[in-house]
Amino acid sequence: MRKIPVALPNLGEEEAEATRRVILSGWVTQGPEVAAFESEFAAYVGASHACAVSNCTTALHLALLALGVGEGDEVITVSHSFIATANAITYCRAKPVFVDIEATGFNIDPALVEAAITPRTRAILCVHQLGMPCDLAAIVAIGRRHAVPVIEDAACAIGSEIEWEGAWQKVGRPHGDIACFSFHPRKVITTGDGGMLTTNNPQYDQKFRLWRQHGMSVPDAVRHASSQVVFEAYNEVGFNYRMTDLQAAVGRVQLGRLPGIVEARRRLAGLYGDLIGGIEGVAAPIEANWARSNWQSYCVTLAPDLDQRSVMQSMLDAGIATRRGIMNAHLETPYANAGANLPRSEAAQAHSIILPLYDRMPEADVQAVVNALEVAVEAARPILHRAAV
Repeated sequence: MRKIPVALPNLGEEEAEATRRVILSGWVTQGPEVAAFESEFAAYVGASHACAVSNCTTALHLALLALGVGEGDEVITVSHSFIATANAITYCRAKPVFVDIEATGFNIDPALVEAAITPRTRAILCVHQLGMPCDLAAIVAIGRRHAVPVIEDAACAIGSEIEWEGAWQKVGRPHGDIACFSFHPRKVITTGDGGMLTTNNPQYDQKFRLWRQHGMSVPDAVRHASSQVVFEAYNEVGFNYRMTDLQAAVGRVQLGRLPGIVEARRRLAGLYGDLIGGIEGVAAPIEANWARSNWQSYCVTLAPDLDQRSVMQSMLDAGIATRRGIMNAHLETPYANAGANLPRSEAAQAHSIILPLYDRMPEADVQAVVNALEVAVEAARPILHRAAV
């Protein structure tokens, strides 16, 4: 039986050749390829600065530290996100303050953010969930009113856009203070693993670069290139959060592919929307008129009377991989005492599933997924409902 995966990275001979070039250069750790990737990434999103790191979790950690988040502080965010969002706050010995998601999507509800601000609030950490931009205009306005900086967890959102002051702009410009991206294989482009921070604040960028390399006062690439003997100093605690040149070389090729990848994903998402509209009990995701998603994932919502696991198992039996709705950190052991009342977030996890979507996916496979979904939904309907139909 042929199987359809939930995701498939677009990697090929160009990426293989890029890594070969780096291997033969003799410099494989953080170096000229990383610097080039950072410059090209900053130009793509329209940011003044881009700093490459080992993954998006480390990017979030550095972003929070740069804003001075520390012990006893609070950071407003969503529970409805991969647990790394909450964990990065905890690394700083701060407290994540969870607010619920919006009624018609999977992103933070701006109407709930302002009420959560206290004298201990040091930052707002919003998430562009599944690549769909959150309402940044509203969130940034709230942050500015209260002098609270905004970090964008844009792990899923490379290539996504928002309408900002009458023009379409890339997520990561950034519109808050700092934006953080992921290059995990599940994302739209990948470096195997990796992350990026973008900002327009040069002081933040300097901190990222210092901390990602153990707090080393002189980067090793500068030291090795110097005609004079250079002794570095370590004046503060840093981290080993570097990206390698091997990863960056792959990232540069992937960045060149990105416009075509996003175009293909948007086309396939449109096809999904057209086909799913006829299935009773299944709701397609909604894209606001001020947002353009990269469609990193296509997440549908099931009616409450449809059993999520049954639908997913039926599709798996038909050779089609799916994933459950995005997790909630407050339902996991480390955050079980957060005291969060988040009915929309919990419903989203329990009643939504992620369907296969990748840029090289044949349209016939989209049709096959929808057909299998329709069969699975019908089988999962309560008996009385099926009889009535």
